Amino acid sequence: MATHVFLTGPPGIGKTTLIRKAAEILKSSGIPIDGFYTEEVRERGQRTGFDVVTLNGRRGILSRVGSGHSAARHEYRVGQYVVDLASFEQLALPLLRNTDFDSSSVKKVCIIDEVGKMELFSQTFIRAVQQILNGSGTVILGTIPVPKGKPLRLVEEIRNRKEVKVFSITRENRDDILQEVVTAVQNCLK
Repeated sequence: MATHVFLTGPPGIGKTTLIRKAAEILKSSGIPIDGFYTEEVRERGQRTGFDVVTLNGRRGILSRVGSGHSAARHEYRVGQYVVDLASFEQLALPLLRNTDFDSSSVKKVCIIDEVGKMELFSQTFIRAVQQILNGSGTVILGTIPVPKGKPLRLVEEIRNRKEVKVFSITRENRDDILQEVVTAVQNCLK
């Protein structure tokens, strides 16, 4: 039986849109939910980076196009994007560490959009996700990238776990799969 649900698919296919819609449905049905999603940042029609946005509306930089800060000891890059690890960790990690709303037996849902190259520069993020995957009481509704290039260890671990239900999002199914995703999460909560 699945205890976590992840969406996968190529960039721009609609994973974040689906996860945000599912989060709204789950929240409106009274299910405790927290977490974050990533959002493109555009200037004059050009993508200039990504922000991390919490479900309660807090926003911080995940990455920006550019050379980064020359004073930085380490520059984390994915293609043309420089990852702002401190900003990401400051927003995302408290949400992952706060996976127990209270001491009752009520399970909660934690949105993690996404477990990808940029986020995986954070060893603390990796440990927090693994702790939730191995624990009980919190169901992850997350996104992972399709395999491309060098495998990402945590992504492959998630993809291959027997207790994880992975939905492949395509142009053909993205408009019709929302209820199936919500139902899968609700089943994880039982």
